[in-house]
Amino acid sequence: MKKQIALFSIALAALIAVPAISSAQDSTNAAAATAPAKKKGALPFHGTIAAVDTTAMTLTVGSLTINVTSTTKITKDAKPATLSDFAAGDSVAGAYKKDGDKLNATTLHNAKKKKAE
Repeated sequence: MKKQIALFSIALAALIAVPAISSAQDSTNAAAATAPAKKKGALPFHGTIAAVDTTAMTLTVGSLTINVTSTTKITKDAKPATLSDFAAGDSVAGAYKKDGDKLNATTLHNAKKKKAE
């Protein structure tokens, strides 16, 4: 009799645990499916300017063509600046955000070249 009660208790515990595990898995999957897409922050860039186009408001650094917008924070020597203050050959750094297939600069500043050792 004691064995039957113990066996019955184990079977009952297993039956109770299975739906709880199943519903936990379902709620985890549902939460992942309904979670909003995570917005990515700005991506850094640095290098030497290959070209500046003040008409199109773009600059090319390496293989990146970066758009300068009205919200881009531009500084040169820690002072406010404009895109026309930069020229090909200048060393720059900053950050950009992807907007579809465009790369929009959020920040742009001159970078100091490393001294040769």
